[in-house]
Amino acid sequence: MTAVKRKPIYVLILPRFEDIFHSFYTGEITKGVNLAASRLNVDFLVHITDRSNHAAWLDAALLDRKGVDGILFADIDNDLGLVKQAIRHGMPCLVLNNIIHEPINYIAINNYEAAKGVVEEFIKRGHKHIATIAGDLSTQAGQSRLEGYQDALAKHHIALDRAYVKIGGFLRTPARQSALELFKLKTMPTAIFAASDVMAMEVMDVAKAKKISIPSQLAICGFDDNPLRANSPIPLATVSQPLVEMGRLGLEMLYLISHGRAKLPVKEVLRAKLIKAESMGKA
Repeated sequence: MTAVKRKPIYVLILPRFEDIFHSFYTGEITKGVNLAASRLNVDFLVHITDRSNHAAWLDAALLDRKGVDGILFADIDNDLGLVKQAIRHGMPCLVLNNIIHEPINYIAINNYEAAKGVVEEFIKRGHKHIATIAGDLSTQAGQSRLEGYQDALAKHHIALDRAYVKIGGFLRTPARQSALELFKLKTMPTAIFAASDVMAMEVMDVAKAKKISIPSQLAICGFDDNPLRANSPIPLATVSQPLVEMGRLGLEMLYLISHGRAKLPVKEVLRAKLIKAESMGKA
């Protein structure tokens, strides 16, 4: 009896976080992976991991080449050791959303330059009191957006005010608390760069409750180009990043890697684009 040849199987590893099943990032990445899987006629499994216990991300079943053809990491929470562990087992791997200065495959977005561009746009519009509500600093995206904010200020000789730097973790409640703290400052910021649209919309909601006019008293820009922006009281400026494209390319390149058809290491950085809107004020 002839054995039935199985379809190639790839695993998409997603770190678990609050509202993961409502996450714009997770949804867009998964959509892109699904598009590639359909075109390539392969299967992919979604493996949701515990962010507080990286040791449990990989197990014997995931590292068995008889059942898995490659692993696509949606993010790694700055833990390259996980990827290296999989590579040592001979598993083809590719990391999304992280720029890695080692011979490890990745496809990422230039979060640093995108964030820097947002702050420079605020400066171009005359702002000097610019605050940020940063994302989750355990992720490279969160760190890079904060660094872009800081370096844009330094480039234009604007002193960094630590009171203007808050950590929202890409979450609603911390972002709301951060906005309340910023609005209590003696010198309130005239512009806020929130590292996600979800956080930016929380800032807008708090500003509305405090009767702070947007954009005449406070300019705001988010990040992600989340469809939820349609619910903001005025059009929200944001940064559009090609997440579906990153997910699609990620699986396509992993497929080539697993078949020995890719030039290694794969290192590709995708561009993000600032979408200007009324919340940033007049240019």
